[in-house]
Amino acid sequence: MARVSVEIKDHIAHVTLTRGDKMNALDDAMVKGILAAGAEVAASDARVVVLSGEGKSFCAGLDLMSFMAMGKVDAEAWLMERSHHDANEMQEVSMIWRRLEIPVIAVLQGATYGGGLQLAMGADIRIAAPDTKLAVMEMKWGIIPDMGGMVLLPKLVRSDVLRQLTYTAAPITAAQAEAWGMVTSVCDDPLAEAQAMAAEIAGKGPTAIRAAKRMIEYAESGASQSEVLLRESAEQVKLIGKPEQMEVIAAQMQKRAPVFK
Repeated sequence: MARVSVEIKDHIAHVTLTRGDKMNALDDAMVKGILAAGAEVAASDARVVVLSGEGKSFCAGLDLMSFMAMGKVDAEAWLMERSHHDANEMQEVSMIWRRLEIPVIAVLQGATYGGGLQLAMGADIRIAAPDTKLAVMEMKWGIIPDMGGMVLLPKLVRSDVLRQLTYTAAPITAAQAEAWGMVTSVCDDPLAEAQAMAAEIAGKGPTAIRAAKRMIEYAESGASQSEVLLRESAEQVKLIGKPEQMEVIAAQMQKRAPVFK
């Protein structure tokens, strides 16, 4: 059965987890559906993604019964294989959204646990409903976050916060997640907010938006100050050298001309 839907309209990719009756829990079909959706968006003309889950929850994490039903798995072979760039299949569920050249806005509600939380962390921006509960749930099962969480979470929260979340597996509220930097904002209608933001982003220069995401990723990678400054200049040269970009700059300057009189 289909687990993920993709609709692209007005350069906005609406990617929706469609297993609402199971709180969009991640089974093997859902994992493969998410990866296929990411690949479809990457090959499209979309300029921004709205990633959401149908029903009461964004994603409650792994469907443990489903994975247990797969039988005895060779954990080392399954997890250690680098099947997707520098990641395994499960890690790519989160990392594929970070690899996309375009911004991704995640819409959160209800349970956003474990693998679902890590999927959300792969987005550029996270807008949550007030009822959202977030948890690094893996310790409850005697395991650790292993779907990209240890790449993504340290960029968002302090070390002591990360340790508390990981060691306790205790859910936190959307308000607490916002205070800790895991959630961008909290609002009553996060889907409408995300769609409005996506429309605004889609109206910006697509080449510049891609360059901006690329530049931010590089700046957050641990590169030195001199490397970041040099990369800034190189990215800007590419943009200024494009005739269409110069037209955008000239048009904006013309609009603002009275300010300089």
